[in-house]
Amino acid sequence: MKPDKYKHIEDNQLLKQFYADKNNEWLGILLQRYTLLLLGVCMKYLKNEEEAKDSVQQVFLKAITELHKYKVDYFKSWLYMVTKNHCLMKLRDKGKHAIEINEQLLATPDETTDKKDFLAKDIVLTQMEMALQQLSAEQQQCVTLFYLHKKSYLEITEQTGYSLLQVKSNIQNGKRNLKLMLERLHQHEH
Repeated sequence: MKPDKYKHIEDNQLLKQFYADKNNEWLGILLQRYTLLLLGVCMKYLKNEEEAKDSVQQVFLKAITELHKYKVDYFKSWLYMVTKNHCLMKLRDKGKHAIEINEQLLATPDETTDKKDFLAKDIVLTQMEMALQQLSAEQQQCVTLFYLHKKSYLEITEQTGYSLLQVKSNIQNGKRNLKLMLERLHQHEH
């Protein structure tokens, strides 16, 4: 296998290049970097290699169509969420089908509450993802690095160039704003 001649180019640079000229080749390079990660995520949820491989392909197609429509700042986190949501939807659809067939035979109160909890968490995750996109770029970056990538304050200051005070402030304000947005979303549902 030949060495990746684009290895030195960071994700955000490839993404910028794609947004500049809309050439899918840049996306291809990006997606190729995460094929194994996505396969791992799909295997974790679907526990079936064929389904997992099929899902990775579907996620790639979705990524290509979605990225043409709107701008994504943190490709890896976004791709991970798209993959996870895709798998959860597949499991949900499978679950619906299985429940229709086995409802009277297998459903115990525990299983139905587990399914409700699972669906509720999935909805919250989707809302969280939407709310995260609404934060300022600084808050979004710091919150993503801190909570999704488990980076320390110090690592975030090194990575972003923000001062320690700015990082703490962005995380604190970002967290508060997320909470407010989620509460607003929740009020609209009821």
